[in-house]
Amino acid sequence: MNKNPIVDNYLIEKAHPMNAEIQRVREIILAVHPEIEETIKWKSPTFMYKGNMASYFMNAKKHVSLMFHKGATIPDSTGLLQGDGKEGRVAKFGSLEEIEARKGDLETVVKVWLEMQDGK
Repeated sequence: MNKNPIVDNYLIEKAHPMNAEIQRVREIILAVHPEIEETIKWKSPTFMYKGNMASYFMNAKKHVSLMFHKGATIPDSTGLLQGDGKEGRVAKFGSLEEIEARKGDLETVVKVWLEMQDGK
């Protein structure tokens, strides 16, 4: 798993009230593919695979909000992605239980992104 120490330090310093949930989403995404990377962009942890994939909205305090930058282009059969913006879509999780219940959906969305980036 490609956990970036810069992201580790950012999350420690941020002391977000939903840190456990943020960490779990992070683990799920990074476990999907060994080449998924993470960094801090736009003052937020961001996942990348051949481009920017998704970033957390760190201002959300009552749920984990993960914005898929090109989410509107991801065929989402799971219903995980919300919104009707021109490009972005958001996945929201309110608890560890919800994250575990939607783990497969999150993995599916990430895998579809990987396939799109690989031209499949």
